[in-house]
Amino acid sequence: MRFGETGDAKTGLGLVHVYTGDGKGKTTAALGLALRAIGHGIKVYMIQFLKGGTYVGEYMASETFMPNFTIKQFGKKCTYSEMYKKDKDYSCGSCRDCFMTSTEMVSSSKDALELAKEVTSSGDSGLVILDEINVALSFKYIKTEDVLEMLKNKSKSTELVLTGRGAPEEIRAEADYVTVLQREKHPFDRGVMGRWGVEY
Repeated sequence: MRFGETGDAKTGLGLVHVYTGDGKGKTTAALGLALRAIGHGIKVYMIQFLKGGTYVGEYMASETFMPNFTIKQFGKKCTYSEMYKKDKDYSCGSCRDCFMTSTEMVSSSKDALELAKEVTSSGDSGLVILDEINVALSFKYIKTEDVLEMLKNKSKSTELVLTGRGAPEEIRAEADYVTVLQREKHPFDRGVMGRWGVEY
């Protein structure tokens, strides 16, 4: 029997969530779960694949207000991070300086996965979020079989969340929760760029 299957709300953690689809809210949903877990004294570790902007709200909140919430990023650092942190009139999205080459993306994704293996198997964190890992999988920066092996070897007491578009069917099949967020409308469609506190 898998951990957490007894139906007792206090049995503990240990299940796997997948948040995927083309709609907004995958990382946001994972952060909501993180906030809930932190409220119960659960240690949270988030690994962000392909993201490197330390000016994003969740990163700044974890650094400033939440000692039980660790975020490690494996993307290219934003050239203007310090400016974003100080000047909320400075908008993100036009420079594209944060995009990596495909070689860099493969390398950073592999590094992120190695850390994910360590963190998920250690049992030190009650909730681990692998943000955008599904994107890394869909672009084949990392191998599905390596992620399946990680799921097999994760601590039985660690709740695990995998976010991002394009979650492979093999990963969905192993998950306990699969949520597909579908886009019906988005301000991006009419040229509205990402906004402070909403998209980042």
